[in-house]
Amino acid sequence: MRDTLPLLNQLDFPAIHRGELEVLQVNLTYLCNQRCLHCHVNAGPTRTEAMSDEMIQVLYAVIDAHSVGTLDLTGGAPEMHPRFREIVTHARSEGLDVIDRCNLTILSEPGYEGTAEFLADQQVTVSASLPCYSRDNVDKQRGDGVFERSITGLQELNQLGYGQPGSGLVLNLVYNPQGASLPPPQAALENDYKEHLFEDFGIVFNQLHTITNQPIARFGSTLVSKGQFNGYMQLLRDNFSEANLPGLMCRSQVSVDWQGYLYDCDFNQMLDLPMPLVARERSHLRDLLGSALAGRRIATRDHCFACTAGQGSSCGGALEH
Repeated sequence: MRDTLPLLNQLDFPAIHRGELEVLQVNLTYLCNQRCLHCHVNAGPTRTEAMSDEMIQVLYAVIDAHSVGTLDLTGGAPEMHPRFREIVTHARSEGLDVIDRCNLTILSEPGYEGTAEFLADQQVTVSASLPCYSRDNVDKQRGDGVFERSITGLQELNQLGYGQPGSGLVLNLVYNPQGASLPPPQAALENDYKEHLFEDFGIVFNQLHTITNQPIARFGSTLVSKGQFNGYMQLLRDNFSEANLPGLMCRSQVSVDWQGYLYDCDFNQMLDLPMPLVARERSHLRDLLGSALAGRRIATRDHCFACTAGQGSSCGGALEH
């Protein structure tokens, strides 16, 4: 796979700085029961990286000592980490909101029965990948049979109250474009999703989050192999919107890898661009116990244009609504 970091200029993107830390996004494992084309983590069934027991204890110390309000669990499939449920329960007991970045098919994976019920019991927000409401498009991007299993997962979550008015159980869907293009306007696409999923399958959900594909890892390598990398980068630059800069997720969120190292975002983690927090080469989860982040410069390269192009992009969807 082609590494795109050498192709990303570090001079063009505007300098940005951190605000107060609100969200701790933790990549528990690269293990996943799927292998999606757009996955910037290169997750899959053969990956073995997973957060150790020692690092989980450090994570608990940070949660207990810090004013972080949200723990955002991602992977791979975060539910495949053997201590996933314990981590969720600990965070909820400390009063944190918890987000599970769920691929939906894990809910029907052998050995993971009862996952949906656990998430509902803990009132975890489910952020679920569904790149289209069309079977052909989803299976093309994520593998044969994924659409049907995703629909089954959504119906199970709905039956437990997720997405239902007044339940307090939040179910958000995540859309990624299939190719080298920007996502369509989020509000209009959300309406299409809600109409098609309800009419065809009786499915309801709270919000759709559109996320621009990053020119890194598996997707970036595909762009290079197809001769589309430079064109895609130009598309991102041409659609740069300065109005998106204040809302960038890296201002209030820290990404933690499975070894406990810190990054300004999950994308920088995949590019191995560490957070410039301490004097040594890499910052670690332990450093959050004694370091203030507000005002520190964020590590940037040209891939950051993906988050500022058009309507903007973040783990919470479009920045302009």
